[in-house]
Amino acid sequence: MAESKSHAERHASAAETFKAFAPGVEPERIAESFARRMGPLGGMAFDVVGAMWSRPQLNRRDRSLLVISVLAAQARDEELEAHTGNGLRNGLTPEEIREVLLHVAAYAGYPAAMASSRRIDKALLAASGEETLPARTASAPKSDEERDRDGAEVLATIAGWSSPLDPAEGLARMEAMLGEVGVVAYRWAFGEIWCRPQLSRRDRSIVVIAILVSLGAVAELAVHAPAGLRHGLTRVEIEEIVSHLSLYAGIPRAVEAMRAVREAFGKIDEAA
Repeated sequence: MAESKSHAERHASAAETFKAFAPGVEPERIAESFARRMGPLGGMAFDVVGAMWSRPQLNRRDRSLLVISVLAAQARDEELEAHTGNGLRNGLTPEEIREVLLHVAAYAGYPAAMASSRRIDKALLAASGEETLPARTASAPKSDEERDRDGAEVLATIAGWSSPLDPAEGLARMEAMLGEVGVVAYRWAFGEIWCRPQLSRRDRSIVVIAILVSLGAVAELAVHAPAGLRHGLTRVEIEEIVSHLSLYAGIPRAVEAMRAVREAFGKIDEAA
């Protein structure tokens, strides 16, 4: 059962969060500014958002990862820039933050990813103190044979199959179920994005679960919540991702996501 706290206790917890959000700025000044400019919305933003970020079920790096993922999928502007800087302070690297955009492209679409890339770059440039960001290079090209090989390994892990999957069989399964969408998912999302080393599989599950919650894609959550367990997340952490996103994707999305996640966990328990 959830514990009860006084407002002063919740406010103090939120203040600790905002010390990390805005180093060097007195949290009470932020709270007063929020309330003066936005009234009840600002007051609640300080207390409720701050308290959520201070919960121990996920560390702040994980919370930054999931919030950046959702804000990028939603193509938010100012909020994405602010949370990119916050993510750097919470331990994410520029490379890790940019890697999120590949999943945004696959799970929320290229328009959101391209728009968010510009905002993230603006924030990374501001944080670097340099005039320009270093030049980047494209990913190494892969043949379809290589994509099928890597896609088979990713699909087997996500689906929870204990035996290795033949690459051609995996492609055939996806194509039979979903047509060209299955081919794109298998060869691109699985065969190129999920297998990259720039983020761990656990991190990628955080990113994808967060995006799916924000989109209301509950059928896909039924697949990716169990996959998150296989990638190193705990049930508590997965439910905390959903809880956190009640503030960033809205309570109705979080309610539907929590139902889907708990139903998926229930099926695991029944099978055991």
